[in-house]
Amino acid sequence: MAKKKPKFYVVWKGRKTGIFDTWDECKAQVLMFEDASYKSFPSRAEATMAFNAGYNATKGTKTKASSGSGAIVSKSNIVKNSISVDAACSGNPGLMEYRGVYTHNKQEIFHQGPYKDATNNIGEFLALVHALAALKKQGKEDVLIYSDSKIAIGWVKKGKSNTKLEPTGRNEIIFDLIDRAEKWLQSNSFKNPIAKWETRSWGEIPADFGRK
Repeated sequence: MAKKKPKFYVVWKGRKTGIFDTWDECKAQVLMFEDASYKSFPSRAEATMAFNAGYNATKGTKTKASSGSGAIVSKSNIVKNSISVDAACSGNPGLMEYRGVYTHNKQEIFHQGPYKDATNNIGEFLALVHALAALKKQGKEDVLIYSDSKIAIGWVKKGKSNTKLEPTGRNEIIFDLIDRAEKWLQSNSFKNPIAKWETRSWGEIPADFGRK
């Protein structure tokens, strides 16, 4: 028997508003509540985006199986209370750096590198873990993180990178950083939703280095 996929329930108008993990919790807020507004989503990231966007922005839209991208791609629905991360690499492998910024104003929060003989995917992965660790330390596990890398998001979800990078004698620090990131993921849980930045609809991610 196939395992039932989880759903996340957004309540915009009800006894309590927010995101709920079960239908029973959602139902308690909306049942017999006049003009209640609520909807289910297949991932917490999509639910967070929808909750921040508001009911009118989601009314009439269809949710879809989660691909990490979110069901609503209108630029007006970007979650402002969020962090965006990105990496840049000159060559493959090459000189790589990564950073995180506040999505709403592009203010830089962290910036690491450059590192020699690395790849862009590794930078995207390290940036996500860096953001997760920093937010957990600050007790901000409700803040959404945007990344434009499906590969890096997948690595974080698996708790392990799948890089094919070879040691060169100049990139020992990269393998040390990967090891530390993987160990953090294995020994820590996190609640921060991670969402795919929709470059085609929204333009370049705010953390982009502008070197394309």
